[in-house]
Amino acid sequence: MTGTVVATGFFDGVHLGHRHLVQTLTDEARRRSAQSLIVTFWPHPRNVLQDGARELRLLTSLPEKRELLCSLGVDRVEVLDFTRDFSTLTMREYISQVLVGRFGAQCLVLGYDNRMGSDCRDTAGLAAVARESGLDVVLTDSVSVPVPVPAGQTGSASSSLAGSAGTGLSAAAISSTRIRTALAEGRVEDAAAMLGRPYNLHGVVVAGNRLGRTIGFPTANMQLYEPLKAIPAPGVYAVRVRIPACAAGASSVSASGSGSVSAGDGWVSGRSGGSFLGMCNIGYRPTVGPGNALTIETHILDFDENIYGLDLHLSFLSRIRPERKFDSLQALAAQLAADKFAVRSLPASVSA
Repeated sequence: MTGTVVATGFFDGVHLGHRHLVQTLTDEARRRSAQSLIVTFWPHPRNVLQDGARELRLLTSLPEKRELLCSLGVDRVEVLDFTRDFSTLTMREYISQVLVGRFGAQCLVLGYDNRMGSDCRDTAGLAAVARESGLDVVLTDSVSVPVPVPAGQTGSASSSLAGSAGTGLSAAAISSTRIRTALAEGRVEDAAAMLGRPYNLHGVVVAGNRLGRTIGFPTANMQLYEPLKAIPAPGVYAVRVRIPACAAGASSVSASGSGSVSAGDGWVSGRSGGSFLGMCNIGYRPTVGPGNALTIETHILDFDENIYGLDLHLSFLSRIRPERKFDSLQALAAQLAADKFAVRSLPASVSA
């Protein structure tokens, strides 16, 4: 291989728009018999520059992002430390010092809204500087998905992609911001449509108050490995649960690749891991009392084993209902039974 074809950006979520860009990248590299390279960053620039950092939530952790990008056939993924000093590089400096000087770039693939460098204003200006720096430039279009909007309105994405009477569809470009908004509103189906896959959470199973077991619905409480991961709005969701194959005394490595969490001595190896349907409650447990912290707890269907300390992957399929406060635990249990029936009743195309 000679030379390198490069794309660069944060790629949060590795959504369908990113995938379109990556496909263009790998196709161009193959045409040139060159290496395909993605240059990305960590942490997120907003965390470093304190630009709304308190509200920022991520769609993918660094290990998730790297794995997703590599799965698309990219030859190399390089992760640069994003620091305040790094943020001062201009477009021209970033291209000449990093993309060309460090990585030997010969061609730059740009998305429709790519930005890089402290003085970047738009993609057209960036492309011009790249060409002046001796790079070939390939521009990609945006990718859109239909989003339902109320009749007579445009630009709203407040309802599900499934639509309803009196709504129309409006195509809008996919972006990480739109996906975060969909998750914050509980629209996990819309998020999945833009991601090209269900949205995922990954964490370790920790001890809870075991209240669910007393009413017939034991749950696995999740502590996220990446604390900045976006969490869907409070409510009850149908999820696909993946549990790793594990033997007694095994350990679980964190998503960051460092450290381990003991599985404890209660693990029952009656099943060798697997994939199960589940119903996940995200919320503050208002029926139990006020002032509770946000929890992510999942009742796994057709599964009853001790999995404390083990990895848990949740893929969000559909929202069953918002979070509610019930008058009694008996009323809560009755609703959970109805929720469980709703999860089991999902079409195979959704629950697979």
